Amino acid sequence: MTIFTKIINGDIPCAKIAEDETYFCFLDIRPIHQGHALVIPKVETDRLFELEDDILAGLLTFAKPIALAIEKVIPCNRVGVMVAGLEVPHAHVHLVPISNVGDLSFANAAAADPASLGPLAEKIRAELDAASTN
Repeated sequence: MTIFTKIINGDIPCAKIAEDETYFCFLDIRPIHQGHALVIPKVETDRLFELEDDILAGLLTFAKPIALAIEKVIPCNRVGVMVAGLEVPHAHVHLVPISNVGDLSFANAAAADPASLGPLAEKIRAELDAASTN
């Protein structure tokens, strides 16, 4: 069982942004930039391109409103998308607020203040809720 599956199951706490029956999104505890989120399928599959086609395609559809909400909360030029997948053997996509291409680097990652993650996730969820009612 991966650490991401433990997060999905509630065995490890996280700053959850969104969840449905197939996907889960939460803030990274070692963000490249404030607002860095991970989007994961609930099915435990090591490599992104080993996912079933419908799950793979749905991952970006699930991530889209989250990325738009992050852009409203975090000052940035856009939300970059990265697939690295080496640190946890569970398929995942990084959503990272960036202002230039150099911002999308794990060299910029640092431990987040755990107390800041919950309030930030709440702000992003509020943007998601506002967008879904419009």
